[in-house]
Amino acid sequence: MDNSVRYAIGAPGIKWGATEKAEWLAQTTIKRSYLEQVVSKVHALSEKFDIEQYGALSYAPEKYPLFAIKTHHWDKTKPTVLITGGIHGYETSGVHGALAFLALKAEQYSADFNILVVPCVSPWGYETINRWNPNTVDPNRSFYANSPAEESAALMQLVQAQQTHFLMHLDLHETTDSDESEFRPALAARDGKEYIPDIVPDGFYGVGDSENPQDAFQKAIIDSVRHVTHIAPADSAGNIIGEPITQEGVINYPLKALGLCASVTDAEYTSTTEVYPDSPRVTDDECNMAQVAAIVGALEYLKQHQ
Repeated sequence: MDNSVRYAIGAPGIKWGATEKAEWLAQTTIKRSYLEQVVSKVHALSEKFDIEQYGALSYAPEKYPLFAIKTHHWDKTKPTVLITGGIHGYETSGVHGALAFLALKAEQYSADFNILVVPCVSPWGYETINRWNPNTVDPNRSFYANSPAEESAALMQLVQAQQTHFLMHLDLHETTDSDESEFRPALAARDGKEYIPDIVPDGFYGVGDSENPQDAFQKAIIDSVRHVTHIAPADSAGNIIGEPITQEGVINYPLKALGLCASVTDAEYTSTTEVYPDSPRVTDDECNMAQVAAIVGALEYLKQHQ
């Protein structure tokens, strides 16, 4: 898509109002089942972990309960870590990578860490394969006081309810071809701005915090993931998604200033993982396992440096 192509909704240069937002919502459809594909897997973990429902989305509470999974026997002397997925519901391996970590790896780290996992923060987005919620709000730009996204507000309340310091937070994401074909053009149209195309990175990359980058921690994640999938190269300008790389496969964002999920705990160690599921070089399972490898690499680093 180039700059001359109009998004199907709205007029160029004019922010969306209620009419355009309603038109956008009307063209969304349910494409998969959160209850069947996600909640069933959560309940299947109930013998190994503590399952907590921390809320439900008002759009359809019976369809969109919100679940957190915790390792047994929390110990205040152990560091606590948070894993989140599905902030953007369309980013599938974030959800199923978090669930795979619970099924395959979490128990072996429970002696060293209290582990809290929220596999799908945005279940409506999961079902409609969408970045936004029904109100055209991006939950991953909404982690601040009086959040306009109930998905974000519910997660912030869950974090506060733990009444503990978090050492680490990994937020599991994907960068997809649809970012350029749909979601960034929609964002530009919604905000009345010009859409400027970018290049979708071919491979995995991570996003650290520009205010607290933790370069060695980010490298440990990259080195773990490279055993599962390829690492995204920088473009000809030395950037990934418009940001300069700080090392192979890593860029930094000001997490708190942008209202990003990875800022929600004020943890010392944070990273947003970005898997590329549209590469012909990967399978869905490899994408899920790349997320698992990112978590394992992060936890192994913490075990060695705490």
